[in-house]
Amino acid sequence: MMQRLIILTLGAIFGTTLVKSEVVSWFRIQQMFRFEEPYMYLVIGSAIAVGMVSVALIKYFRPKTITGEEIIISEKPYHKGIIFGGILFGMGWAITGACPGPIYAQIGSGAYIAIVTFFAAIGGVFLYGLVKPYLPN
Repeated sequence: MMQRLIILTLGAIFGTTLVKSEVVSWFRIQQMFRFEEPYMYLVIGSAIAVGMVSVALIKYFRPKTITGEEIIISEKPYHKGIIFGGILFGMGWAITGACPGPIYAQIGSGAYIAIVTFFAAIGGVFLYGLVKPYLPN
């Protein structure tokens, strides 16, 4: 029970950080896609930098998970579906103003129209599950 409370608290802190930094703001995201302001590009760039350092540290120190399992970061093969998927992801992001993670923060902050985005994302995942056996990857 305590572990779930800690996870809930960390999630609430993360969601609050997303809202207060305005990275879940539809207007900020629209400014990014219109190349009107570098704010979101700087946020994304810093997230990439943190991710790169984190992966390097995980590969170097080889830490274990809470359950004692080794963390294995496998190489991902490149295929043309990555380009198509990235284009679809970007279009959805530009239209809705949210990628999958911040949808919860938008709903939690009172932007209830994000519920539509949430169900559209669930529908997209379901659709992908249906067509995945027929895709070339």
